[in-house]
Amino acid sequence: MTTQTDTGPAASAATPPALAARRPLGWAPWLVLACVFTATALNYADRQSMALLKPMIDADLGWTQEDYGLVMTAFQAAGMLALVGAGWFIDKVGLRWGYPLAVAVWSLAAMAHAGARTTGQFLACRLALGVAEAANTPAAAKAVAGWFPADRRSIAIGLMNAAPNVGAVLTPLILPWLALEWGWHLTFLITGAAGFVWLAAWFLLPSRPRVQVVAAPVEDQPAWPWRRLLSDRHCWAVAGAKFLTDPVWWFMLLWMPDFFHQRFDLDMRHIGAPVATVYALATVGALLGGIVPARLLAAGVSPSRARWIPMAASALLVLPLPLALLADSPWPAVLLVGLVLAAHQGFSTNVFALAADAFPVRMVGTAIGVGAFCGNLGGVLILQATTWLSAHGGYHPLFIYCAVAYGLAFLLVRTLIPRVRVAEGA
Repeated sequence: MTTQTDTGPAASAATPPALAARRPLGWAPWLVLACVFTATALNYADRQSMALLKPMIDADLGWTQEDYGLVMTAFQAAGMLALVGAGWFIDKVGLRWGYPLAVAVWSLAAMAHAGARTTGQFLACRLALGVAEAANTPAAAKAVAGWFPADRRSIAIGLMNAAPNVGAVLTPLILPWLALEWGWHLTFLITGAAGFVWLAAWFLLPSRPRVQVVAAPVEDQPAWPWRRLLSDRHCWAVAGAKFLTDPVWWFMLLWMPDFFHQRFDLDMRHIGAPVATVYALATVGALLGGIVPARLLAAGVSPSRARWIPMAASALLVLPLPLALLADSPWPAVLLVGLVLAAHQGFSTNVFALAADAFPVRMVGTAIGVGAFCGNLGGVLILQATTWLSAHGGYHPLFIYCAVAYGLAFLLVRTLIPRVRVAEGA
């Protein structure tokens, strides 16, 4: 594989000249992105449902913090172990059939929660959900890499990365209301069934881009052997950054409602607005994480600096998080946590973009899968720590870790890849 490295402003146009003339893209890529966005939002709604319904399930089943922690840690571990295989699966089977198969399986798993009555049954449902949902991250990244040229990819990835936040904004506004009106059993059925509506929309889309946006068609690009992938510095930079920073996201996603409940005594009727506000701010971070590097590239900034600037800014924005523990009312804490998740999404958007730029489209799913595996491994570790700390003392060490994680990740990425590589097949 021949590559380009940025040596100055002239290198900022990552798209080959022959492709640059083939504009406009038309509506199809944006419709594909809309489907990716929706699937990712549904993915996170299904993930978040258990955290939001926890008080009601606790009351019905008499769960302890340890029971909930076991189920959520097992869910995280299942997704982690599935991720490398999920990326390979999407690269092997392709988006057209691999993506909808994953959505169908995770939707069925989400619906199955409605029939669970014991911790073991919830554990089985959550394991199936974690395995199937693992395919979403590599599939979404592969879709963006295959349908958008490099000079527009940051904005597309930013929109893709905003989808979890939209799901996380709408879910706490809708699910508690559904649960209070109809019960948690029907709530699980409704959220899972939404995935089957998505399937119908997906198969109405074209199967491949009308306009070639990468240097070679995906099917003509050579596959990398695992040894080559795992010896690549860009692969380890992405994996290391995900390992250090994804635990922050998982901690906030799965334990933040409990933090607000325990710290500020917010019940299910009052938790929706604070959680929705946090993820609304995270959405802004995801969008800015795509827009800022795109504007920097358009202004002649090198690909490396266009990534480093938003990543460094994100690392600085998370530092005040421990002040949330000193808040006397929920809203100052909401704003601090929202700032952190906005910074996380801005950082994460650029980590995904590093992988999409550095690897041929045929290998993007696998490379993202390796990174996401490492991110979920970090998530499993922090969930285990949270399970113990929430029952024996508090959140202080976790908030301190979240505040320094992005600075550590930024230093790691800069050490491994002083300059960003742009692959010809990207």
